[in-house]
Amino acid sequence: MAEPGKTPLTASVSRLGILARKPAALAVAGVLGAAVLGASIIPETASVAVAQSNTSASQTVQTPYGRAPLTFADLVEKVRPAVVSVQVKSRGRPGPDGPAFGFKDMPGIPDDLRDFFERFQQGRPGGQPPRRPQLAQGSGFIISPDGYVVTNHHVIANASEIVLTLDNGEEHEATIIGSDERTDLALLKIKTKGKTFPTVSFAKKKARVGDWVLAVGNPFGLGGTVTAGIVSAHNRDIGSGPYGYLQIDAAVNRGNSGGPAFNLDGEVVGVNTAIFSPSGGNVGIAFAVPADLTQKVVAQLKNGGTVARGWLGVTIQNVNPDIAESLGIEPKGAMVTKLSENGPAARSRIEVGDVIVRVGDEDIKDSRDLARKIADIAPNTKVKITVLREGDRKVIPVTLGKFPSGRKLAALRSGKVEPETEQLDSLGMTLAPASERGGAGEEGVVIVDIDPESAAAGKGLKAGDVILKVAGISVHNPRDVEKGLEKARKRGRGAVDMLVRSGERQRFIAIPLKKT
Repeated sequence: MAEPGKTPLTASVSRLGILARKPAALAVAGVLGAAVLGASIIPETASVAVAQSNTSASQTVQTPYGRAPLTFADLVEKVRPAVVSVQVKSRGRPGPDGPAFGFKDMPGIPDDLRDFFERFQQGRPGGQPPRRPQLAQGSGFIISPDGYVVTNHHVIANASEIVLTLDNGEEHEATIIGSDERTDLALLKIKTKGKTFPTVSFAKKKARVGDWVLAVGNPFGLGGTVTAGIVSAHNRDIGSGPYGYLQIDAAVNRGNSGGPAFNLDGEVVGVNTAIFSPSGGNVGIAFAVPADLTQKVVAQLKNGGTVARGWLGVTIQNVNPDIAESLGIEPKGAMVTKLSENGPAARSRIEVGDVIVRVGDEDIKDSRDLARKIADIAPNTKVKITVLREGDRKVIPVTLGKFPSGRKLAALRSGKVEPETEQLDSLGMTLAPASERGGAGEEGVVIVDIDPESAAAGKGLKAGDVILKVAGISVHNPRDVEKGLEKARKRGRGAVDMLVRSGERQRFIAIPLKKT
C-alpha cells in the first residue's frame, strides 16, 4: 500500500527483460560493480577562494565537499570480473489454438482412429503444438569464490537451462538454489567445480540520496555496458509488496535485471529490478532492491531455498486524516479491513475495524510498515499486537503463521479453500485430490501441472487428466500415488501402470520409472 500522500508507481513500473531478442512486456535491469578508486578521485577537500570582509586580499580555504570521480575506468576494471550475463532457456508455451488437429473435441471418432492420431502426435504432449524454447537474458553478480550468484527471480523463472557468461568470455552452467518472487531475488550456483571466482560484496552502510552509483550489465544482450548516476530517493513504493526500493538515475534497460548497483567503494548498494517508463525504455528512473534486504533474502535462500515470512492474516489500509478524525485518533497505524478465515489474527480475536498501532515494542507508522515488520518475523513466533478498538487500547498475543504462496494467498483472500497439492519430481507432475478440484470428479488424483519434457507427458498425459489407479492401488491423494510407485519399485518394475481418465475416456498407460 502507498504511504500517506504518496502514489505507488504501479501502472508504469515494469520489470526489465529480453525475450528471444525482442522487447517484451517486462523490462530487465542490471548493474556492474565497483572496487577501490585510486588516483582518479578528486581529493576530499578543494581550494576555494573566499573574499574576506576585513582584508583587501582573498584567502584560500579548504572546503570539504565529498568525492567526485574524474573517471570510473579504474573502478570498472576492478569489478567487471564479478559481473555476469545471464542467458536463460525456458520452455515455451503452447499455441493459443489448442490441440493441433482438434480431434479431442470431435464426437464419434472410433477408438482406433483416436489412437492413431495420438500416436501421430508423439512428441507433442497432450496433443498440443510443440513448445519452442524461449530465450531470455539478464545480469547477475558473484558473491562467493565458489560461485554463488545473485540475480532477479523474473530472469530465471521457469528456466530449464541457465548459462552465465563472465567478463572474460567463459561460460558456465548454473543451477537455481532458490528464488523469492516477493522481492524478485534469486540465488544461483555455478556448477563448475574446483575453480575460484572473482567476487563483490554488499555495502555495510546504506546509500545516501545523492551518492554516486555505477551500473554495469547486459542491456539488450549487448554484454558488459557501464552507466553511472546517483541515488535519487529511498523507500520508493512501486506497488510490489511492502518493501521500499532505491531509486537511481543510472541508465538501466531491458537485459540489466539482476545486476548490482555499486557505490564508489565497489560495494553493492542494490540489485536493479525495475524501471519507470511510459515507453519501456530508460527515462532515468530505475529501482533497485536495497543491499540490506538482499542480504537477508540471500541468506535464507542459501540455507533452505525459500524465504519464510511471518503472516498475520489481515487485509489493511492506512489511517488517513478523515478516518482518524472520525475515530478520534491520530492518523497513523494500520486499519484492519478483512480477516483471513482461520488465520492467525482471526484466531487471536483481532477484529475488523481494529487499528494496529504497535507490534512488540515497535510503533506502526502505516500499512506498509506493518507488512514489513510482520514479514521480518519468523513464522510461529508469538508477538504482542497493540490495537485501538472503539477508543480503548488492547494488547493481543498472536502466534504468526507462515506467509502463504501466491496462489494460496489469493484463495484465502477470495474465501476459497486451496486444495492440497504435491509435486512428484519422479513423475514431473503436480497432483491434487480430484474431489477438491472443481469438475474433476470425486475419484482419483488430478494432474494440476506437468513437465512437458517428462516421460508422462510423452505418453500423452496432460493437466486435467485424472489418475484413478497406480500399480493396482486406487488413489485418492498424492500420497497414494507415491505408495503405488513404491510398490512398483519394490517389485523391480521398470515402469508403473496407471489407469487414467481423460474426459470421458479411460485407459491404462505405462510410465517409465526413474532409477533411484
